[in-house]
Amino acid sequence: MKKLIFFLLALSIYIIYVFTKNLWNSEIFTFISLFFSMLSFLIALLLIFENRSPTKTLIWLIALIFFPIFGFIFYILFGRSYIQRKINEKNNFIQTNHESNFELTKLINPNKELLDERQRIISRLAYNLGNSPISYETEVKVLANGKITFEEIIKSLEKAEHHIHLEYYIVRDDEIGQKIKNILIQKATEGVKVRFIYDLLGSWKLQKQYLKDLRSVGVTIEPFLPMKIRFLNNHINYRNHKKIIVIDGKVGFTGGINIGDEYLGKDKKVGFWRDTHIQLNGEAVNALQYFFQKDWLFATNEKFSSDEYFNKNVKSSVPNTETGAVQVINSGPDQKWNVIKDLFFSMITSAKKSIWLASPYFIPDEDIISALRIACLSGIDVKFLFPLNPDNRFVYYASRSYFSELLEAGMKIFEYKNGFMHSKFIIIDEEFATVGTTNVDLRSFYLNFEVNVILYEDESVRKLIDDFQTDLLVSTLIEYEQFSHRSITQKIAESLARLASPFL
Repeated sequence: MKKLIFFLLALSIYIIYVFTKNLWNSEIFTFISLFFSMLSFLIALLLIFENRSPTKTLIWLIALIFFPIFGFIFYILFGRSYIQRKINEKNNFIQTNHESNFELTKLINPNKELLDERQRIISRLAYNLGNSPISYETEVKVLANGKITFEEIIKSLEKAEHHIHLEYYIVRDDEIGQKIKNILIQKATEGVKVRFIYDLLGSWKLQKQYLKDLRSVGVTIEPFLPMKIRFLNNHINYRNHKKIIVIDGKVGFTGGINIGDEYLGKDKKVGFWRDTHIQLNGEAVNALQYFFQKDWLFATNEKFSSDEYFNKNVKSSVPNTETGAVQVINSGPDQKWNVIKDLFFSMITSAKKSIWLASPYFIPDEDIISALRIACLSGIDVKFLFPLNPDNRFVYYASRSYFSELLEAGMKIFEYKNGFMHSKFIIIDEEFATVGTTNVDLRSFYLNFEVNVILYEDESVRKLIDDFQTDLLVSTLIEYEQFSHRSITQKIAESLARLASPFL
């Protein structure tokens, strides 16, 4: 929605320009017009030499040539790739000068042959794309809603002895936010080191007093990619969408649940909040810690000692030596590859029997659309779970604009009607799966900082399957014929929302 605000602002400026262009005969307005035209020309040259996709380059060139003032403003807000280069430069500096002494590769045990060849290919891809090792000594719990998740989080936080690390997109100063804050304050006064990263855009409603209360007892809480002027800053496009907790290097959490009362079903507009979170105990927590450390360095330039925060010999209480493996994957605009998007594509195209996925927001790129369509036409059972009652009407219509071609190809799309469905997972052939913070949308694939967990032949995969099948019982299957005859008003809303989907 913030991008939509920028779009409307730029459009308003252009409309004012059109209706006042007769006034532009004065010398000062002539100078301004020439100034913007020259800037637009220079930007057009840069676009050509950046070798972006031809379609995107042509769109920007048309906007800059025919509407220089409008095109320039729009490019400043949305089009500058040098911001991403700055992020990459900072990340490279961190890797060169501050990289952790802990070697993630030590988590890989080459003697294990528990995975089939297809799963080994996926695990190698995850490692090569994002330095994401695989662990065979991690206990996994699938947490199916906010109530269960916060019970486990609070229980683990209260047991913390050495450190607590948190990283969240949304933090609210409400009932659950106050409860978490009070626990952190108590632990900090006991001598536990607490570090907290929050996304300034996602947590824009967070009161300064909340931060002041935490800092007053020694909690270090910092924003990720801070903005000098909120909503009018080039960092706005790159959001830290992660939800991470690491406690004493032994217990970790990640998934779809932020810190807010709505995740406990207390928002009357959406009601029950169906979500999926993951609790890790054991070896793979080191990977979650490693990625938090990199984000902390990125946000603060502060390095904390690896020896104190990584447990090199940590084992789970229920080792997965006979059941499966776990792999934590990290993705963001600071990386060379589109890690999680590429892994999603590889997982989908590897399916032989079934692809079951859930996402509250569905704005895929052509690669994912093609992979799903081909899977459907190949006779693979493709089921997609989507909320009937959205939390964002605009994104809801944009998502539905992709349904027709997939329904026609044979995808079974179910609308979850027992409240709001916010889970984000993909299950392949009932054998391996991924769950985490990543939506099936362009923002998660290309702009957000995200984290997911891949589960191979683990008992937690069966829990995901059971939860998914339970969800289908309170969902309605969309019939292609019926969907094709939806009202013209809905079709127009979907098409207009889809046009704006790159800015959502």
